[in-house]
Order: sequence, then structure tokens, then C-alpha cells
Amino acid sequence: MENVQEVEVVTQEAQQQETAPKTEQPRRNFRDNRPDNRKGGRRNNREREAREDDGLIKKTVAINRVTKVVKGGRTMRFSALCVVGDGKGMVGIGMAKAAEVPQAIEKANLRAKKNMVKVELVDTTIPHETIGKFGKGHVLMMPAQPGTGVIAGGPVRNVLEAVGIKDIRTKSYGSNNPVNCVKATFNGLVSLRNKEHIAALRGKSVDEI
Repeated sequence: MENVQEVEVVTQEAQQQETAPKTEQPRRNFRDNRPDNRKGGRRNNREREAREDDGLIKKTVAINRVTKVVKGGRTMRFSALCVVGDGKGMVGIGMAKAAEVPQAIEKANLRAKKNMVKVELVDTTIPHETIGKFGKGHVLMMPAQPGTGVIAGGPVRNVLEAVGIKDIRTKSYGSNNPVNCVKATFNGLVSLRNKEHIAALRGKSVDEI
């Protein structure tokens, strides 16, 4: 008898469910899962550019297409050489490779930020004459009077402008490869010393020198 009663109860519930009016459920669109711009889910391009703008001078010196031969064929990638500086005496260079040009430039800028060093300057020029060397590339840098401007070629000019030098005379010898020119310029800037530093090394005062 108990089993019969249970069967009757189940059948009654099933009939009630069949006779009950069906409520239509709204269709879900795949766009519903997207974050709303007004709610702060997605950043627009202006906000992203504002966050990425850290006040540094970023210059892309050269972009080369490189090919690597592997067992399955040839893989094409891009190599980027970038210079980053603050215009106040800090500068760094970076090189990176990626499958796309924007990715290579972004990676090169990040590496340049990590490699930034302080360069000794005197007002808007360098304290003394110096020669930067890298490989077969040589760059001669000489101080200049205010108003002279930056007398330099493309790769060398990019580095000097990123540092913040406004008056200088340069001459490039040997290799004109952008990589060699940039690294030779960076080597010459790092070797600069001001009067206070030289006096401290010699154990004398600035007036004695």
C-alpha cells in the first residue's frame, strides 16, 4: 500500500509540472560575459596610453627581419633596437626579438629601462672629449658651445637626444651599423667623468686640478 501511495504522489506532481505554465528564459548572449566599459571592466586606449606614459623618451633606432633555419623550415622574426632616456642624464639601450614588430619594440624598451645608467653632463653638453668604441665602430664626441645643437647622425643622435644633450659635435668612424654606432655612443657616454669625480680619484681638490 505504501508503494502505491508513493506512485500516486509522484504521478500527481508530474501532472502538476506538465500543466504549470512554462516561463520563457531569456537567451544569453556571448556579449553578456564581456566586461562593461562603464563599470571599469575594460580599459580604453586613452587610459592605457596614460598609464604607459612614464615620462621617458623612447626612440626606436632600427628594426630588422631575422630568419632562423630549423628542421621544419624557416622561422621569420623581428629584431628591434631601442633607446630609452629621461632627458636629464639617464639613458639605456635594449635589443629584443619577437614574432611581431610591436612586441619586439615593447620588449626592447623594457630591457632598455632595466639597463639605464647615469651620464655625467655639464649644462647642455659633455664635460670633455671622448671616443666610444664597440666592435669596428668608433664615435668621437666633443663638447660644444650653447646654441651649437646636436651635430650627429641618425643612430648617434637618437642616443644623445634621449640623454638630454643639446650641444655636441660628433664624428663616426668605421662601421656605420646602427647597432655598433649606438653601442659605441653608449660606451663613450658611460666613460665620461666630471671634475669632482676626477679630483676624488686623485685625492685632490677641484681647484688643484
